[in-house]
Amino acid sequence: MPSSADRAAALNRYRNVCVIGAGVIGSSWAALFLAHGLNVVINDPQPGIEATVRDALIKIAPTLLKLGLPHEGLERNLRFEPDLARAVAGVALVQENGPEKPEWKQRLWAQIEATVPKHALLLSSSSARPATEQAREMKDASRLLVGHPFNPPHLIPLVEVVPGERTDPQATADAVAFYEALGKVPRVLKKEIQGFVANRLQRAIMREACYLVQEGVVTVDELDDIVTSSIGLRWAVNGPFSSFHMGGGPKGLESFFQHLGKNMAASFKVIPQVELGDALQRKIIDQATASFGKTPIPRMERERDDTQVALLHVLAARNGRNGT
Repeated sequence: MPSSADRAAALNRYRNVCVIGAGVIGSSWAALFLAHGLNVVINDPQPGIEATVRDALIKIAPTLLKLGLPHEGLERNLRFEPDLARAVAGVALVQENGPEKPEWKQRLWAQIEATVPKHALLLSSSSARPATEQAREMKDASRLLVGHPFNPPHLIPLVEVVPGERTDPQATADAVAFYEALGKVPRVLKKEIQGFVANRLQRAIMREACYLVQEGVVTVDELDDIVTSSIGLRWAVNGPFSSFHMGGGPKGLESFFQHLGKNMAASFKVIPQVELGDALQRKIIDQATASFGKTPIPRMERERDDTQVALLHVLAARNGRNGT
C-alpha cells in the first residue's frame, strides 16, 4: 500500500491526462480523475458528448461523495478537444476507452504516438484486445499496456494491468503506481490471455447460469438470489482459493483436495453445453423482465452503487485502507 507521499507524487506526475472515448467507462474514469484533482481533456467525436459527460458527472457525484472524494466543481478541470493531436499534446497519460476493434485501436495508437510526449503513459481500458495486438502499428510500444477496469471504474477497485510483449517493465510499474494513487487495486497479469482474468471468471459463471436456466433448474431471479445469498457474499470477503482453504479445516487446501479433489476433477471434465441462441436468450430476457425488468435501470444502478459503497467501506476498514 503506497504512502500518502507516494500517492501525491504519482498524481502530480500525471496531472494532465487525456480520456479517449467518453461512454460509460470513459465518463466514469474522467469523474475519478477529476475527483483526484487531475486536469482532464476528453476526445470523443460523438455528437453531444459534452452534455453526455456532464450528465454523467452529475449522476456519479453522489457516489463520489459517499466514497469520501471531492464531488463538486469537477468541471473546472475538464475540457473537450475533438482533434486527437491537440487532445494528447502535453498530457502525461492517456486512458483509451474506444471500440473493441483491433484495426481502430492500432490506427489510434499510431496517431497518438506521433504527437504525445515521449514520457506519456499509454493505457487502454480494453476488455478484449491485448496490448501486443493493439501496438502492431507503433514504432515504440514500450509505454503501451492495458489498464482494464471493472465497471464502473469510479467505484469498483480492480484494474487488470496487462503489459504487452514490447511493454517496458517500468511502464508497468508506473501504471500500478498511478492506479494505486487513485485508490484502485491494480493487479498485474503475468501473461496476456484472451479476456484477461475477471471476465473469464465471470463468463464461466454466466455459462453455468445460462445452462441452469436452459435446463429449467432455476429461474433467472432464483439464480440471482442464490448467488447473492451465497458465493457473492463469500467472495466479497475471500476469493475461491482462500474460501476453500478454510473449508478444508485445520490442514486447509491440502485436506480439501484430499477429500474432494477427485470429485472436483471429474466435474471439470463435464462442461455443460449451452447454445445461447435466440430461444434461450428470449427465455432469459422474459424471466428477467418479469422479475426486475420493470425497475428503471437508473434506480437499480443507484441501489447497486449505494450497497457496493457500503461494502467497500466495510472491506476497507478490515483491510486498513481507504475506499477507492
